[in-house]
Amino acid sequence: MSELPTITHVSDTIAVGELAPPTSSRSVTDTVNGSHHFVISGYSLAKGMGVGKHIASDTFTVGGHQWAIYFYPDGKNPEDNSAYVSVFIALASEGTDVRALFELTLIDQSGKEKHKVHSHFDRSLESGPYTLKYRGSMGYKRFFRRALLETSEYLKDDCLKINCTVGVVRSTIECSSLHTIQVPDSDMGTHFGMLLENMEASDVIFNVSGEMFHAHKLVLAARSPVFHTEFLCGHEGDAQEIVVNDMEPKVFKAMLHFIYKDALVEEELEATRTSTTPCISDTLTAKLLSAADRYDLTRLRRLCESHLCKDISINSVAQILALADRYHAAELKSVCLSFAAENLSAVMQSDGFEYLKENCPALQSELLKTVAGCEDDSSSGGGKSKSVWAQLSDGGDTNGRRIRQKT
Repeated sequence: MSELPTITHVSDTIAVGELAPPTSSRSVTDTVNGSHHFVISGYSLAKGMGVGKHIASDTFTVGGHQWAIYFYPDGKNPEDNSAYVSVFIALASEGTDVRALFELTLIDQSGKEKHKVHSHFDRSLESGPYTLKYRGSMGYKRFFRRALLETSEYLKDDCLKINCTVGVVRSTIECSSLHTIQVPDSDMGTHFGMLLENMEASDVIFNVSGEMFHAHKLVLAARSPVFHTEFLCGHEGDAQEIVVNDMEPKVFKAMLHFIYKDALVEEELEATRTSTTPCISDTLTAKLLSAADRYDLTRLRRLCESHLCKDISINSVAQILALADRYHAAELKSVCLSFAAENLSAVMQSDGFEYLKENCPALQSELLKTVAGCEDDSSSGGGKSKSVWAQLSDGGDTNGRRIRQKT
């Protein structure tokens, strides 16, 4: 009898691996906020343009979308018979629906800061934020009764000022990260700064009004087109000592600090900014702006512009404007012109304006163009331009008063 085959049963075992660590996520909904300042000059001339017709601000960007302020001098609603002015914020860019909140502020120009504010940011809205499509708007048909507005302190020198804040709603997902590696801040400036402080391998000495500064030609050439030309293409390539007589040692030292460390000596700038220095041009920041222009240090020029911008006021704007023009600080010059144009009457009565009249006639012409720029887009005959030109040339302010000359 033959043997039967042996059958072996093998049971499969499924191994249970380790459980993956838990992860988490969180949805966060908030707003990206941005503001725009809209000045409406010549309010009385805008009246009568018709119900439903508006004056638009320049577009501005908030949350990746373009926006504009619409001001209706005769109102937007025909049923109100021009009894109210209307103000709206409109979505000026195409794309998907945008959810947003807004705040409109009519500025009190008396200095009492009793502004008229309409805000949806702190208000509980039943339907939530507004949902806008292209050219959709949000605002008030009855923003202010026109008769009251025209006798209020919101209207000054035939001018209205409106601040608008838009908050674009966004939702983001925050995910947990199990492993993170922190990347330290760049220390390149520290290392190059040590090179300057230790004078290691320096190959040029600057004699600045008798004070010696050791430096490195390659570093200077890499940072400044002027030094690049002098050391790598010009006659200074073999020079061991360079004499600089028309710059103060502290200014040259601050410039070298920037070249090596890509930063300003903030403490020294603040010290001169808050001192009793009678003239803006005598501050370290102004002198550094001159050095930046001389050696074509674009970033240093912009940093100086940013610092000087903080000091713009009625009494200082003329001085800063003259500095910006002299040292080719285009951004700072533009800010000064805009500020002076918006505060023309007060600026014209400052001492600095007398300096502009006597020494910078070309800047006066540029200020005129800034003040009357809106006239270039209309065919109104240029009456406003002539009026402003008369004020700039004879010393009268915007109310027709003569400015008392200092003796």
